[in-house]
This record gives sequence, structure tokens and C-alpha cells, in this order.
Amino acid sequence: MKRINLQNAKAQIARPTTIRDINRQIVLSYVRDRGPISRAQIARETELHRSTVSLITDQLVNDGLIVETGEGESTGGRKPTLYKLMTGTPAAIGIDVGPKVVTIGVSDLAGNLLSQESFASSPDLEFMTAQIIERTAALAKIHNKYEIEIGISVPGLVDQRTGRVIHIPYFNWRDWDINSALRRATGLTVTVENDANATALAELWFSRDALMRNETFVSVLVGDGIGTGIVFDGQLYRGEMGAGGEFGHMIAGSDAPVECSCGSRECWEAYASEKALIERYRRLLELNGLKANGFDVSDIVQLARSGEVNAVKALRETVEYLGNGISNLIVGLSPQIVVVSGRITDAWSVFEDILTKVSERSILAGLPKTRLVPSALGSLPTLKGAFCLVLSRKFGIAG
Repeated sequence: MKRINLQNAKAQIARPTTIRDINRQIVLSYVRDRGPISRAQIARETELHRSTVSLITDQLVNDGLIVETGEGESTGGRKPTLYKLMTGTPAAIGIDVGPKVVTIGVSDLAGNLLSQESFASSPDLEFMTAQIIERTAALAKIHNKYEIEIGISVPGLVDQRTGRVIHIPYFNWRDWDINSALRRATGLTVTVENDANATALAELWFSRDALMRNETFVSVLVGDGIGTGIVFDGQLYRGEMGAGGEFGHMIAGSDAPVECSCGSRECWEAYASEKALIERYRRLLELNGLKANGFDVSDIVQLARSGEVNAVKALRETVEYLGNGISNLIVGLSPQIVVVSGRITDAWSVFEDILTKVSERSILAGLPKTRLVPSALGSLPTLKGAFCLVLSRKFGIAG
């Protein structure tokens, strides 16, 4: 049983509108997950009254969230009308603030990417704020006839009570109120979240895995840093002041190949991030008398998949450190699944054996093994996470 937070009890009291909203979210989620689906089928599976389902589906059609998609098979009477989620219509603006690039995109209600643009990140907070506001306001104006909300994914701590970004270590930005600035500029609802948490939410949203929909898993996001999103019983865990899951800064050694975003060479991300992989590959090339020309993680991953010796060695060594950290997560949290996302997962077959070996040594006798799986989010996990900050509100999937 969940403990009621008495400080927020007033907001949690069930009112008639609350029940209606919950029922609406239930019906909408059924259409999303099982459409094309009929009203009768929704009523049977949810145990809602058929008149309630009919009223809600009519409202959802009028609101442009679902559409009729033909007729189903008759079971003796009239053929039932089938409904599916409306796609192709803008529903969310997602903003992914990354250490090197900011990506702004538009998605439909199913999370399908409709458009996107990217521009270089700058450590100049005032400049970046202006750029994000200008570009987002332009998109909001273009799509002003739709019910759109904004989701923002950032590589730092976010206070969910205020929506303010507490700290982004990579830029050393503090107390960034991009939430209020965007609301004033666009008039739209804005949700800001840590990028690893947003990615975990996207794993919940897009996964067809029943365990990830309802149980406990950890999402490990490998990029310039390392972020972890934790889901307990199908709910995102943020911790006090949004600081839960900051395992990228746990101590992993004393002489990492690169500095962490916080300046330390002891943090897990200094050993197992994309930056660490790049530096290891550079050192191996120089050690073997080869010229280290410009390259990025995607180049190294592609070379590793092709069997290039230095790339394979650098990747496997980096993943061994990644696995050490994941081992600690397994010991401490005992998740059913660990999902790894980021560009390195394109070479999953090159290093899967290392992660499997590391995870198995962390399992206490008699406990089931933790599954290690690559993310299915593709090349834009944090942007998809930003979309899901909006979509999860509409569907009531996670809070």
C-alpha cells in the first residue's frame, strides 16, 4: 500500500472530475495499446460501464485524440466501430538539451517524430535560453491550433516541485528557470526533467515488455556522462530534490582516462562514458604508432562492429567499467531489468558477453538473474524522453 503524502493530501482528494480524468486516461491508454479496439471490448476489459466508455470515446474523438478506423467482426448484432490513436497530428514539442547539441522536435500522440532541428550547445546560459525560447516559440506558433505541451530533457538536477533546473554540471549552470521563461513565451504547459529520468520514462512508454511496463528496472544512459533512471513498480523514482539516480558520480577508481563533468577522475562516468571511450581509443592509436584523426563515438562503434582491433579493445575495456557500475546497481537495487541506451548499443554484440559476466557475479545465491537489454529507443533516447514528459501526462502512465 502506498503511503499518502499528507502535505499534498488536498491535491490527492478524489473529486468527480478526478474520477472522470482517470477513466478518460484508462480508455485512451486502451486505445493506444490495443487499437483498433471497439467500445464493447474496452468496457469488458476495463469493467467500465458501456455508457461511460461511449461518452469518453465521443469526447476523445471530438478532441482529436482518437479516430474511427472501420468496423470489426460482428458477434451476432451490428458490426462494432473500431478506434485507434490519432497519429500524424502534433501533440508534443520536445527539447533535448545536450552537452554538445540541442535538439528540438515535434511528435504526435504516439511519439512518432514529425519534425526536428538541432543547433550547437553553448556554455553561455543567456544565449542558450534566448535560442531555445525563440525556436520553441516559433514551433508553438506554427502548431497553435493543436493542443500541444512542451517537455524538456536536461543533463542535470531538476526540482520537480518548482520546475527549476538546479544544476547542470557540464556547463555549471545553476538555478535555471527555463520552465517559467518558456511558459511566458508560449502560453503552453512545460515539464522539465533530468535526461536519464526522461529516458526511463520513454522506456516505459515505448516498451512492449510487460515487466518494464509494470515492475522494476533501471535505465542506464551512456553519453558524454552516465545517467540512471530508476523505475519501481512502474513508477519513476526521483529522490529528494530530483537527485535520485545520480550514480554517474559514484566512486569507481582514482585515475580515470578523462575528467567527469564535475571535474573528478574518480566518478563512474569518467571511466565508462563516451568521453572515456574516445580517449582510450586515441591512446591505443598513439601507442600503436597510428595517427589519431578526428573521430566520434559513432565512428568507433562502427569500427568495432567491423572488427578493427583498437576500436574493439577500447570499447570492451570501457564496457567493463560500465559493467562494474551496473554490478553495483544490481547489488543495491535488485532490478528485474537493466536497460542500456546510447550510441554504444549499436555494437551490443561486441560486448554483450562482458555485461552478462559482470551481472551474473553480482547476483546473490538463489535470486533470479537480472536481464540486461539494449534500449529500443534508437538514436534519440533523450529527445523521445522529452516527448514522453508530455505524453505520460496525457495518458497518466507515470508521475
